[in-house]
Amino acid sequence: MSFTETKRPALRALMLSAVGSICASAAFAHADTHSIQDSALASAPEIVECTLANGETSECAKYVVKHLPDDLDIGPFCPATLDDAGGIWNWDGDAAGLYRIDGDFLRMLDAQGYTFFNDAGEVYSFDIRTEQPTEPNECIQATADDDVEMTILIPADPVVADAPSDLGTVAKIGVGLDGVPIFADAPSVLETGHMPALDTCGGHIDPGGWYHWHATSTDLNAIYDAEGVDAECLSVAQDPTAQFGYAFDGFAMFGTQNYDGTTPDDLDACGGHVGLTEEGGTPVYHYHARESFPNLPTCLMGVVAEDNFSTTANAGIGSARAGGDGPGAGRPDFDAIARTLDVDAQTLREALEAAGGPDADLNAVAETLGVSVDDLRGALPGPRR
Repeated sequence: MSFTETKRPALRALMLSAVGSICASAAFAHADTHSIQDSALASAPEIVECTLANGETSECAKYVVKHLPDDLDIGPFCPATLDDAGGIWNWDGDAAGLYRIDGDFLRMLDAQGYTFFNDAGEVYSFDIRTEQPTEPNECIQATADDDVEMTILIPADPVVADAPSDLGTVAKIGVGLDGVPIFADAPSVLETGHMPALDTCGGHIDPGGWYHWHATSTDLNAIYDAEGVDAECLSVAQDPTAQFGYAFDGFAMFGTQNYDGTTPDDLDACGGHVGLTEEGGTPVYHYHARESFPNLPTCLMGVVAEDNFSTTANAGIGSARAGGDGPGAGRPDFDAIARTLDVDAQTLREALEAAGGPDADLNAVAETLGVSVDDLRGALPGPRR
């Protein structure tokens, strides 16, 4: 099945039935205290009791990871001038596709009305952790915060959900075996006017100061080759058969190929199937990377844990957001805000995160939600007003 094919109820039921039969007879490849590499860990991993989103009590692998693994090189992100080459961007306007962020690409955007540079060829950019944009179109990058830690919960024994859950912009997908969190597609320039540049391995730094993936980084170079993009992921070993990480529902994520080098031809709408992950093993449900960017699952087949991602950062995804008297003073009640605006709480949360977290462009958020910016400002707490 194509990854972009519409999910039909009969096919969904068939997939759930197939996974259910495996559940009854086989063990899952599951996250445990040995799953994440030591160079990423801020403290020893452990198995803890957790509550799943369906209300069931279960056990989860708990990982507290650093803002960046010790041995991971990141960048480049935004180029300084039109003569430089930065990271990559998946453009979704006219002439859509994956591009290296360089002079040719930025001139193409300029012709479409998105001007990211001045007459001297200097590229507009800002540090989303410390600055606000001063131009309608700017490249976004962020400085790292060495003190930030993230706490991640992954179900140790995956549970199949009643129905797959779709993954929108910057939705939580999982964690890499390298300890780097994984999120869905980054916000579109068409929505915000700004470009949160990814490096050539498909990651960037969150407004909270920690690095995360927006791609299956272990299987990116094949996409560059296929699409003629002049880029290469050098800091992550490329292996289309390797496991990349675990989704937040506990199911493993692999590259585009099966363990034996063949290409799976029975993937469901989420990008998963029941099959072997090693010779002589037991068939288990797992996800595979897509052959186009972003090469991540488009939905999750299992049940995630409640409160499965948090950070010590004062901003960005997973933070105890600004409220009361300033950053970190308290977490806004998104359910209450959503009720005030008569919108969905998760949609509100994702719209704010996509537009920059605590420094969000409220005009963009209001447009996404279909509310007035005045109503949005009135409903939000503290400094956002």
